Amino acid sequence: MVILLITRAVQRLVGNIFVAVQKGQITVPGMHPETASATRRLASVLVWALGFTFAYPYIPGSQSDVFKGLSVLIGFMVTLGSANIVNQIMSGMVVIYSRALRRGDMVSIGDTVGTVVGLDALSVKVVNLRNEEVTLPNAVVVGSAIHNFSRHGATRAPDSGEQSAMVSTSVTIGYDTPWRQVHAMLLEAAAHATHVVAAPTPFVLQRGLSDFYVEYELFTAIDNPRNRFFALSALHAAIQDVFNTHGVQIMSPHFIDQPGQSVVVPQARWFEAPGNAGVDPAAHPRRRGTQP
Repeated sequence: MVILLITRAVQRLVGNIFVAVQKGQITVPGMHPETASATRRLASVLVWALGFTFAYPYIPGSQSDVFKGLSVLIGFMVTLGSANIVNQIMSGMVVIYSRALRRGDMVSIGDTVGTVVGLDALSVKVVNLRNEEVTLPNAVVVGSAIHNFSRHGATRAPDSGEQSAMVSTSVTIGYDTPWRQVHAMLLEAAAHATHVVAAPTPFVLQRGLSDFYVEYELFTAIDNPRNRFFALSALHAAIQDVFNTHGVQIMSPHFIDQPGQSVVVPQARWFEAPGNAGVDPAAHPRRRGTQP
């Protein structure tokens, strides 16, 4: 009992130190606030393991062959039955100590894209755009590429020098359209899209010169990583409006033959029913553009 009481006191002391590190009250070299909670649990397990090890010889009957045989049997059963659990726990330590993600981060893990709501010893829980909670075992997370859209996102400090989270979208345009015009139209679309911020400045890259068209990719920063899908949707809509305004045909995703005339939607048809519900076509900002 004395050994166990001493162990409990040591465990509380160690736990208080890690809690202070987690809250930022003290700084320990090599320890980060986001990993302090997991380290505290590991330290607690280690302290109690040492305490039980010291107390074991004083347990009545601990030196008998029956007690020793029962201990070996229980240990053997736990070893065989917990191989997968141990694998998940060890994978969880890799996830936590790599600091690849945190609660609240917008991430892409394999085919799952959403916000991290839980980091447990056995799994990572992600809520996707459909408000579904997806549970990913830690071993699956470790074996997948983790794309973190929030690490350099809207939560950065204003003077940190880090860029906002960025999104990109591609279009393929024929060689009959000047590339300078395409660059200008893509940048104009970025200026009209919602959830897109002006800094850092959007830019366009020419990703490929194919047999029949040029592939352009527009990169823009967004206001919040959680608005990633909404920003892409608004960006696609703005690109269609700008290209239709200037009479330039978008050839994505496939191009077979050059048509006799550009396949575009004139502005007079932009708000055909039922797309005109609750919309004043005359007030639309693109109406101020040049008629194709």
